[in-house]
Amino acid sequence: MYFRMSTLVILAGLLMGAASGELQLSSPELIQEMQDPAQSLVIVDVREPELFKAGHIPGAINIPYPDAKTRALEELTPDQNIVFVCHGGPMGAELASILAAKGYKTVRNLTGGMRQWSGPLE
Repeated sequence: MYFRMSTLVILAGLLMGAASGELQLSSPELIQEMQDPAQSLVIVDVREPELFKAGHIPGAINIPYPDAKTRALEELTPDQNIVFVCHGGPMGAELASILAAKGYKTVRNLTGGMRQWSGPLE
């Protein structure tokens, strides 16, 4: 019984995240989406400008975390396919949650952030 109940709790949490538009995206999944010309991704790197300049995911824009809570709502639109990227994942997940709560349809976070990124750098 305990196993079934804990499994249901986990599944409910995943479904609630998916329903709100917030999902985690792995490095291989993002690489695959980047290779699909039909995907119109907006990759938002929330790291410091110095780290962004030193190397970032190709095509990413930089909205540093301290300003991202306000700037993301001003500069991004609810119909965009948005992927947040940070150092290790938590800041991007927080921003994805904020935008999802505001009605943004497709908002995701790169699981593990740049620490787990296995794709190309620009």
